Amino acid sequence: MTKTGPQRYPGASTTYWYQDKYGGDAMEVNTVVWHTTEGRSLTDYEGGAIAPNLTAVPDFTHKKLVWYQHFDFDVSSRALAHTGSVATNTLNVVQIEIVGTCDPVAHGKWGSAPHLYTPELPDWVIRDLGAFTKWAHEQHGVPLTSDVTFKAYPASRGPGNGVRMSDAKWLHFSGHCGHQHVPSGNEHGDPGMFPMAAVLAVARGGTVAESLLPEVADRLAHLTESVETLTEKVDALAQRS
Repeated sequence: MTKTGPQRYPGASTTYWYQDKYGGDAMEVNTVVWHTTEGRSLTDYEGGAIAPNLTAVPDFTHKKLVWYQHFDFDVSSRALAHTGSVATNTLNVVQIEIVGTCDPVAHGKWGSAPHLYTPELPDWVIRDLGAFTKWAHEQHGVPLTSDVTFKAYPASRGPGNGVRMSDAKWLHFSGHCGHQHVPSGNEHGDPGMFPMAAVLAVARGGTVAESLLPEVADRLAHLTESVETLTEKVDALAQRS
């Protein structure tokens, strides 16, 4: 298959380049699979054996993401398992690892040490992820859509997490998803509660603040519902007494 469009993300470093070692299959990407490394620094992915196409590393001092590219955009990388009946790494997917965690236990353990936690990504991270997403759409036609639910970790892990695609859906999927959605032997739950809607909103031209409004509204709705339920329970107890 012929690769079309620019194959290197502008500004990305090729210091950790693994395509010369592992080759990979040429393809026309129509899907982005998002991952988290579950660490605080750039890894060498076992010498590239389990590397994605790109890694986004947070620079907390300058409040920006620093990008490293390991394979061409339209070349299969190696971060997915493939033990089932359908292709994964080679199925028109570009894979992005974000240096950080989706695990609340790791988040608590790391405490005040600088790190990214996907349910609480800072505005500048959403901004830069949105910029990449926009580029992938404009240069490679990856749809600015995601019809999957990003589930919080650890409920997001395992084959029966409730959000993992069937083989049939995966074969026809395009747009954006996470490792937690990929079938064919994949059991990882990353990137957990990832703010996909906000990233897509920024990619469509909105501001970070605007992109977060639906999420804030949703959280307020759940909070209001919880308060109402609590109030009902208190009233019920008062009536009994």
